[in-house]
Amino acid sequence: MDKAGKAVAMEAYKKVFADAGVIVVTQYSGLTVRELTDLRVKLKGEGAALKVIKNRLAKIALDGRGGDKAGAMFVGPVAIAYSPDPVAASKVVADFAKGNEKLVLVGALMGDQVLDQNGVKQLASLPSLDQLRGKIIGLIQAPATKIAGIVAAPAAQLARVIGAYANKDAA
Repeated sequence: MDKAGKAVAMEAYKKVFADAGVIVVTQYSGLTVRELTDLRVKLKGEGAALKVIKNRLAKIALDGRGGDKAGAMFVGPVAIAYSPDPVAASKVVADFAKGNEKLVLVGALMGDQVLDQNGVKQLASLPSLDQLRGKIIGLIQAPATKIAGIVAAPAAQLARVIGAYANKDAA
């Protein structure tokens, strides 16, 4: 890679490290192109992405974030999965790693915090932002539904009483 290419890659890495909610570091040695493509498709479906990264440029782009522990993760053939949602990328990568032992979870970066393999797996077990939003909306809607039922109940009871009298007179 020439000097101009390195400068472009460095800017791309800095943007990824600055914008991502989580950066999951993996070693992908032994994965086929088809398997990597499958992982990329799954990540894209969750709003995440996968990038094969040059270790030396990644360490420079980190610019001290996460300290020595973060830099130590970038050894060997490394790919990063990243997403704005801290759970999305880690969930997809952890699920993929369960089914394919060639993909090894090294760790993750969340801001300045460095997570190990177990931290990534715990993060993957949390609900995603979309799932949390759905739960919050459900909690907000539940009281409104109950109030509407309570308000409508007297009218429904009155209709049943009138219906009963109408049926009694018809019989």
